[in-house]
Amino acid sequence: MIEIRHLTKRFGTFTAVDDISLTIEAGTFFGFLGPNGAGKTTTIKTLTGLYEPTSGHCIINGYDVHWTPLEAKRSFGYVPDQPFLYDKLTGREFLHFVGGLFGMSARDVKRKIQEIQDLFEIASFMDKRAEEYSQGMRQRIVLTAALLHDPKVLIIDEPIVGLDPRSARLVKDTLKRKTQEGLTVFMSTHLLEIVEELCDRIAIIKAGKIIYDSPASGHNGQLEEMFLELTK
Repeated sequence: MIEIRHLTKRFGTFTAVDDISLTIEAGTFFGFLGPNGAGKTTTIKTLTGLYEPTSGHCIINGYDVHWTPLEAKRSFGYVPDQPFLYDKLTGREFLHFVGGLFGMSARDVKRKIQEIQDLFEIASFMDKRAEEYSQGMRQRIVLTAALLHDPKVLIIDEPIVGLDPRSARLVKDTLKRKTQEGLTVFMSTHLLEIVEELCDRIAIIKAGKIIYDSPASGHNGQLEEMFLELTK
């Protein structure tokens, strides 16, 4: 699960995130929405330990990300909005590299790749260098890497942007299936139709403050209208 307690992040005199609190239960598919500059990316970077909070706490699976960073980071996977790969490594080499960072043995990485490679259909290009990959291939390898160590939480920023329809369907189906198996997904996106299709709960941030937090059901296709009204 994820707990954000009175989180504030300032850059000089500018407050990017202003005293927000959220508790996200295990197995929840959570959508984090907001206009550009609202504080979504800052929240995610603080939640994942890339930024130090000005005040407040981010707790993942019982570990404070900033007081016990190694324990916290071992328990979640993170996919940024721009998936990064080493261009001279193949997808398989990259997955072994990531597995090693999480303390997995080569045998365990190999076994896990065999288990999950079909989820994102990566077998056909996994032994090509990343410099040959399309955006969709990169995203699918990075998602595989994020799930390689069986995290309890997945934090993901714009998972569908740049994907062709088939790749997008694979990602959506896999993420939904994983939450049904107990994975907690914290997803930031601008694609409201994806939120309506996948999420159990949503929150909207505007000017660094949470202005809406509710179950995702019950909007009857009117999420876009509500979002525009709340963030105008």
